[in-house]
Amino acid sequence: MELPYAEPYKIKMVESIKRSTQEQREKWIKQADYNLFNLDAEKVFIDCLTDSGTGAMSDKQWAAMMVGDESYAGSRSFLELRETVNKITGFDYFLPTHQGRAAENVLFSVLVKEGDIVPGNSHFDTTKGHIEFRKATAVDCTIDEAFDTSVQHPFKGNIDLKKLENVFNAHPIAKIPFIIFTITCNSAGGQPASMKNIKEVSALCKKYHIPLYFDAARFAENAYFIRKREVGYEDMSIKKIVKEMFSYGDGMTMSAKKDGLVNMGGFIALNDESIFKQATVFNIMFEGFITYGGMNGRDMGALSVGLDESTEFNYLESRVEQVAYLGNKLLEYGVPVQQPIGGHAIFLDANKFVPNISREEYRAQALAIEIYVVGGVRGVEIGTVLADRDPVTRENRYPALELVRLAIPRRTYTNNHMDFIAATLKNIYDTRNQAKHGYTIVDEAAIMRHFTVKFEKI
Repeated sequence: MELPYAEPYKIKMVESIKRSTQEQREKWIKQADYNLFNLDAEKVFIDCLTDSGTGAMSDKQWAAMMVGDESYAGSRSFLELRETVNKITGFDYFLPTHQGRAAENVLFSVLVKEGDIVPGNSHFDTTKGHIEFRKATAVDCTIDEAFDTSVQHPFKGNIDLKKLENVFNAHPIAKIPFIIFTITCNSAGGQPASMKNIKEVSALCKKYHIPLYFDAARFAENAYFIRKREVGYEDMSIKKIVKEMFSYGDGMTMSAKKDGLVNMGGFIALNDESIFKQATVFNIMFEGFITYGGMNGRDMGALSVGLDESTEFNYLESRVEQVAYLGNKLLEYGVPVQQPIGGHAIFLDANKFVPNISREEYRAQALAIEIYVVGGVRGVEIGTVLADRDPVTRENRYPALELVRLAIPRRTYTNNHMDFIAATLKNIYDTRNQAKHGYTIVDEAAIMRHFTVKFEKI
């Protein structure tokens, strides 16, 4: 018989997690103002709030932490990380930051001015936040197929070339400082972009003399999908695919807490020395000296190893296919999810799951709360709450999709945990018609409200 798949690692240490009753969870979520971010972690059984910084590091990463060089300037750990980033990405200039949004803050402080237009593919929430905070506008140019969860398109993270060129033609080129290409595209459902599309976007940017930057938090997962789904890359190593992807861009921001396999860290990598020199000023102001940028030497050592590990096929197969395992279970149960299954998370289609709750009552948030109450599983809303208010009209922005994301931490949970999540969702889906009311907002921040918003149950 054919041998079944087995993970390419063994477990060396375990961490206990607490069980709770539904009655306890109903009380706790009410005390948290129905905001899942406000819950204490010990009150969560399976935590799928994010895959950012929540994964398990390898023995080699822990070993690298023990020999980290904590020198303030020019540490060995920095030099090793800079060499690794150059080897993997091909970019010549490197600035460490404490995480991805810090990298955005530093780079956008150089590039984004009031009145600018920044096109991309379903910008991540912090990316859009940094753009709009500077009184610029993020324009979504994602392909239309991304907004129908039932469509089977292998690369729903692709940018629509016609939409992008329309943006280029509708605005002065001087007001478009760059485009941001998110790989994989988190807000569209963890969906990858094809190498063909990356090359075409790069060519269009060169035609109009507009730089192309990558939001590369999950670049390795994107490379895995290229190898699995794109003709001509079936036998290419992940590292070669990654090198080719980045060769079409001018730079990148990175939340190393994802495909860097560390609990904290990020960086900027660039080819333009002038932009690098300007960014160093903001890096020193906001993050720390340019050779540590908010990271400990031990964290830089772990990241250097993590980047090497995350760009190996065996690791990626284990990681991405566990997410697919959960996704396929849900499809068997008839639960509506974004298809094909993405790289880091399952995205539940709340428009199809609980259509009887109005969008004005935040149906995706209502679903996320119910998942916690029923199973102790914490996810996050990717819908109207996250989309925030229009910065001019202050009215809610209603995105095409109302999603609940269940992000799977790397090398952390077993498939038994995936089965538990699937059973929780099946039970909720089977009783979905009983959901009558959602929530109303009673307090919110002016920007990126979803982190601290407070709700009342209607």
